[in-house]
Amino acid sequence: MSKIFGFDPIVDENSVVLILGSMPSVRSLEKAEYYAHPQNRFWRVVFELTGETETSDYEEKKKILLRHGIALWDTVGTCVREGSADSAIREIEANDIRGLLRSYPKIKAVFTNGKKSEEVFKRHFPDLKFNYLPSTSPANAAFSYKNLYRIWEKALKDSII
Repeated sequence: MSKIFGFDPIVDENSVVLILGSMPSVRSLEKAEYYAHPQNRFWRVVFELTGETETSDYEEKKKILLRHGIALWDTVGTCVREGSADSAIREIEANDIRGLLRSYPKIKAVFTNGKKSEEVFKRHFPDLKFNYLPSTSPANAAFSYKNLYRIWEKALKDSII
């Protein structure tokens, strides 16, 4: 197995929250898009939270995030992984989240999207504050969309523009 590399962050000087996944799925890496798997609920949550019209245009999706003060990145910068499962992630090199937060000082809240992101964040940035959110992954069948959305809405609604 060879190393895989994640994406650059989606962020700008107006970002006020940072959402951190773990590592893009095989499908996302193939398409070079965050949350590209059609069953991942991330974009559905974003559209509903922001009141924006759903679109499949990735450039427009990125603009929606930034328009609402949302930055997006992953806790894992590089790793070895077979398949897409977070449980298969090995040989982790974390992204420089501390450096990103220094570069974008308006970010006042950090959220991890799922258990693996939380685990990596705690291990590599034990001194930084964050909030855990249940994963939007289709593998997280324990949460119906309605319950997942309710938790994300409660956590993020007051933070985003």
